[in-house]
Amino acid sequence: MYTFLFGIILLIVGYFTYGKFVERTFGVKTERATPAYVNNDGVDYVPMSTSKNSLIQLLNIAGVGPIFGPIMGALYGPVAFIWIVVGAIFAGAVHDYLTGMISIRNRGAHLPELAGKFLGKFMKHVVNAFAILLLVLVGTVFVSAPAGLLYNLMNGWMALGVIVALIFIYYILATLLPVDKIIGRVYPIFGLLLIISAVGVGGGLVLTGAPIPELTLANLHPDNLPIFPLLFLTISCGALSGFHATQSPIISRTTQKEGQGRKIFYGMMIAEAIVAMIWAAAAMALFNGPVSLNELLAAGGPALIVSEASTMMLGAIGGTLAVLGVIILPITSGDTAFRSARMIIADYFKMSQAKFSSRLWIALPMFVISVGLTRVDFNILWRYFSWANQSTAVIALFVGAMYLYIAGKNYWISLVPGTFMLMTTMTYILNASIGFGLPMNVAYIGAAVISIALVAVFFVAAQKARAAQIPLEDDISEWEGIRTI
Repeated sequence: MYTFLFGIILLIVGYFTYGKFVERTFGVKTERATPAYVNNDGVDYVPMSTSKNSLIQLLNIAGVGPIFGPIMGALYGPVAFIWIVVGAIFAGAVHDYLTGMISIRNRGAHLPELAGKFLGKFMKHVVNAFAILLLVLVGTVFVSAPAGLLYNLMNGWMALGVIVALIFIYYILATLLPVDKIIGRVYPIFGLLLIISAVGVGGGLVLTGAPIPELTLANLHPDNLPIFPLLFLTISCGALSGFHATQSPIISRTTQKEGQGRKIFYGMMIAEAIVAMIWAAAAMALFNGPVSLNELLAAGGPALIVSEASTMMLGAIGGTLAVLGVIILPITSGDTAFRSARMIIADYFKMSQAKFSSRLWIALPMFVISVGLTRVDFNILWRYFSWANQSTAVIALFVGAMYLYIAGKNYWISLVPGTFMLMTTMTYILNASIGFGLPMNVAYIGAAVISIALVAVFFVAAQKARAAQIPLEDDISEWEGIRTI
């Protein structure tokens, strides 16, 4: 229990200390006009309040990742708490903040555009492909997961195919309609269910004195479960997630002031980490260790853990509300995953999104592909998602490091976590069966060599970029006179 509570305290302290440090390092310009006003189109660029943006950002980034990932990560024991806390403060929140703020400085540009500007045109095409792959995978995973939870919650009285169809219909509407018509209106309701879910389960753990295991030297290295690299891919959302880099630009287009960025981007990542801590603790405490947890995961996956834990802690009614809160998380990330993919494709081909028909022709092929992917086994999808997700995070952190290097600021805050995750993802893809299948020792060496080489390339490119004086932000001379509230 003490490890769990201390971890949550550290996350909150991290927001007020390291979060402030990151904000000062970046250098906020409170009077600078934001894309919400400069590019206001009534569809994607719409000024919204800090509270609404924060809630939307939290629901966008907090899909099943900070619940399913930590539940599976609980198999590693209390060491999972370390990664959630350290990862969120020094990697995930930095990643989200820099991505969102650099996007604001560049008219709400998405990650492929930012990668093209700061890492070279070739990287724009690479990241564009990566981002679309990731978002379609996310959208598909976040159809399958909530559909399964709803099917179980209703005891099968509605066919699973019907539930999937209804979720897809909602996704289509949320992808095509202006951001303030559906997302801006229903998210406050969804947010209430999220709060009930997280507070209910977390409060129940504390009040009942649940046997959450403490971190000790004895359980620091779980048997038969290699921590590196698997833990850092199993628990992504809640610690560090490249998916967030595709979501932050959505809110960068609705943010009123740069000064609101720490609460919206850094703060909501910390909030997601607290959700991850709660579900990791619930999985460890309520199912008596890895053996029982393994059995439940084999029987019904993380969705079964969610249902069992919610009912055990809150009873039938409270448990149902908690499960609904969990169902809301993937739905509110799936809708913006497809929306973000639509925006990235439009930016790539320079297609205006003012007309409904323009949005429709981009969105339809994505949904056709996603419907086909729903027939693929969830565990296989999750493995590809995990690798693509963390690889995207690496790219986003290197974009942040390049921006800060060119600006003559402390780029290490982004480069260090970026390099660590580069080593992690390379080790995984070299060793994993979905990758090259090399022995782990060989994978370690290969990943180290590749990581050192790519970091060296980064410094060479950074020096050239600084000498070339690549503009860090769009010219604001044409923005004068625009009121920013």
